[in-house]
Amino acid sequence: MPTAPTPGSGAAVRTPLPHAPRRDAIADATAMDAVTLFVGDLDRQLWFYRDVLALEVLEGGTAATERVAAGDRPDVVVLGRRGTPLVVLRHTPGLPPVRRREAGLFHTALLFDDRAGLAATLASVARLAPQTYVGSADHLVSLAFYLTDPEGNGVELYWDRSREEWQRTPEGGVVMGSLRLDPTAFLDEHLAGRPGAVPAGGGAVVGHVHLQVGDVPTARAFYVDALGFDVTAEWHGALFVSAGGYHHHLAMNTWNSAGAGPRASSLGLGEVRITVPGADDLGALADRVRHAGVVAVPEGASLRFEDPWRNVVRVGTAA
Repeated sequence: MPTAPTPGSGAAVRTPLPHAPRRDAIADATAMDAVTLFVGDLDRQLWFYRDVLALEVLEGGTAATERVAAGDRPDVVVLGRRGTPLVVLRHTPGLPPVRRREAGLFHTALLFDDRAGLAATLASVARLAPQTYVGSADHLVSLAFYLTDPEGNGVELYWDRSREEWQRTPEGGVVMGSLRLDPTAFLDEHLAGRPGAVPAGGGAVVGHVHLQVGDVPTARAFYVDALGFDVTAEWHGALFVSAGGYHHHLAMNTWNSAGAGPRASSLGLGEVRITVPGADDLGALADRVRHAGVVAVPEGASLRFEDPWRNVVRVGTAA
């Protein structure tokens, strides 16, 4: 698992950077979509995301293990909650494993509708795969629990406090921290009286995606200047950016990958997906990234491009 400053180690505040409202900012209603992972052992990864995290199989067969036994292995499995895709597992045997010091995925963050649903899923992790748990933190805006999947990809499970409770700076930033969060106390509080809580009972979306990059200034030039996200904070070698005042939709850090160059082909991150509200917003984004010198490839109703570390980003419309 890539390492970060220890969650819960203190109240170090991520200092928001000043920024003015921008006419060229990406649409306020921009959101994250499913993350694609290249996986070597599909059965093992499917077990983790389907059985441990209780995501439902939306495409690729609801009984993938039976299909494998019959010689009909799905190449792609889409998993989610309540019909919303969250993770796409693309079977790509033969690729080298995730490399800790290279650019790529730090974690995919699944945002739960409520604390009960998050607690039920966390209890499933404790019961079926406790070795995948790596830490927790109260980030002031959210409560977060961190895992590592069987192939080394980071996963965050979290719940947001209401926006009215977030602390804002005069410049429009969001104050975040890293305070201690006791997972046992969280489970006791939110599963009390609910011994039969179903892990798959709550809804979830991809709330944000956290990447490993080679340096923060280059990440800022791409994700802020070219794509149009707003900076919400910069903290200890990491940049946090968002649309519409959210605490962050994307983060980029150098904690393990400082100085990393473009990625070589490997397991791990395949594609980050982002949605904008409509076709006009997608057209505005296309103009902005081309003006910034980014090669944007139209693919159907979406745009595909690579960041400076060859992380693939695809933007489509919410429809």
